[in-house]
Amino acid sequence: MDRPIGMFDSGFGGLTVARALIDLLPGEDLVYIGDTGRYPYGSKPLDEVHGYARQLSRSLVDDFGVKAIVVACNTATASGLDDIRADLDVPVIDVIEPGARSLVRATDTGRVGVIGTVGTMASGAYVDAVARTGAPVHLALAACPGFVEFVERGQTSGDEVLVLAERLLAPVRDADVDALLLGCTHYPFLARVIADVMGPAVTLVSSADETAFAAMDRLGELGMLRDDDHVGQHRFLSSGDVEVFRELGERLLGPELAATEAWSPNAAT
Repeated sequence: MDRPIGMFDSGFGGLTVARALIDLLPGEDLVYIGDTGRYPYGSKPLDEVHGYARQLSRSLVDDFGVKAIVVACNTATASGLDDIRADLDVPVIDVIEPGARSLVRATDTGRVGVIGTVGTMASGAYVDAVARTGAPVHLALAACPGFVEFVERGQTSGDEVLVLAERLLAPVRDADVDALLLGCTHYPFLARVIADVMGPAVTLVSSADETAFAAMDRLGELGMLRDDDHVGQHRFLSSGDVEVFRELGERLLGPELAATEAWSPNAAT
């Protein structure tokens, strides 16, 4: 199966998943669309975000011929993927289910937390996903508006970020959790600040690695993984300012973003 794997996010956050996938499957080609022209998703109505997800998924299939789609965005996943999966003839892998499984494995006390965007937290998607694991855990949730915007500006440390984190993380800190899922793919870029606020007794869980493993397992089950000596080629596109995406993306992910291209929602099928 020599077609690429497709991936999308509202912006830079999904680069954490892209990094994990590139490292895990270095022979696979990748097409990543960062929808920076319409971010942030977290503060938008979920039906609007769902429309973006449908459009991006369809473009990845029709315009880039991908063999699978990784929805590297918690808010887009929370908006619902069932109809997208039904409409497309490629597997669609999300970040919420793998993240929930990883979270319940990380706890010793059974007190766990999830932080995410307003849209993701309001959707109840993580409550449902954690419940589906069957693990006997107590779940605390906190929405963190503003985190995505800091990452998208490349501001991942400093007093401003720390003050906001102390205020927003208070509910999960007060719940005495020992494992905290970063339920937005932007949040690993703030991991140092979040760890400082939560303290050394709390394990931070990122869904990036788990999602990459879920993609590998799914494609392996379907016989869709490459089995040759091909060196993976990686294309990155942005619906916003391409130069800004390239510069910040290179700082966050690496040199793979040097040739970032433009993607237009209007041109998408």
